[in-house]
Amino acid sequence: MKTTLLIMAAGIGSRFGGGIKQLEPVGMHDEIIMDYSIHDAIEAGFNKIIFVIRKDIEDDFRERIGNRVEAIANRLGVEIAYAFQDLASIPENCTIPADRTKPWGTGQAVLAAKDLIREPFMVINADDYYGKESFRQLHDWLILEHEDSAVSMAGFILKNTLSENGGVTRGVCTVADGHTHIIDVNETSNIIQTVDENGQIGASADGIPLDPESYVSMNMWGFPAKEGCAPAFLAVLEEKFRTFFEEDVPANPLKAEYLLPTLIGGLLRAGSYTVKVLETKDKWFGVTYKEDKAAVVESFKKLIADGVYAEDLYSDLL
Repeated sequence: MKTTLLIMAAGIGSRFGGGIKQLEPVGMHDEIIMDYSIHDAIEAGFNKIIFVIRKDIEDDFRERIGNRVEAIANRLGVEIAYAFQDLASIPENCTIPADRTKPWGTGQAVLAAKDLIREPFMVINADDYYGKESFRQLHDWLILEHEDSAVSMAGFILKNTLSENGGVTRGVCTVADGHTHIIDVNETSNIIQTVDENGQIGASADGIPLDPESYVSMNMWGFPAKEGCAPAFLAVLEEKFRTFFEEDVPANPLKAEYLLPTLIGGLLRAGSYTVKVLETKDKWFGVTYKEDKAAVVESFKKLIADGVYAEDLYSDLL
């Protein structure tokens, strides 16, 4: 069955210091974090990859990873496609606010690829390392039959997703009894790591303590579809994008963002969607800040030393 991995790689990396953080080398042979996600997705069974990027980074992106991955994918029978997120791609009869410069968020990133998707698909961030378990779980869920109103999410544990170098944004989840489904998800910014007198890791956001064992969304979502058909979620995503322009943009024209966790949280509260939690104990890491890079490089060295990955990353797939 065809299953797609959609990688959102259009972020400008502002907290990273102005560089394109998605293209920073972290592996022993200059692999980037995206390489490991692509490897794990192909290993799990995904056979189509869509890169969502900005047009202005296309040349750098293709040179840094796109052309190389496409050559490997061709040998493995994996399809590669590109979609472009653009500030001007907005609903008909809507206008871009004066002085707005940034695109419209992760919801718009997925919409940029809507004409390319005719199968179940999974969404991830380009600059997050998720671990192998979550790709396996999402793939195995996607190839089953589901209601159009079903969504799945890799449920990471909050304490496993924090940076030692500053605040992060996470979709903090409220889960049903039995921890099988989400009741609500709230996009929460400026979450920092705390350590108590016993060395136990905790978390807080703007001084308010959070449960470090909470499930959080890392923008790793699964959306079902019948093969050959557009996923039903894409129609909802397009409809709600217009609502976003009617309600959110006028209130905050320069900074309003159409975010997947916020949208899905609203669908949950309305009772129109269900979200299955696929728990993973894997530890997230990523390059949110420049200071994160050294720790990420060491983490990949350890994964290679432990035999999780080959030093020549894709060699075990070819």
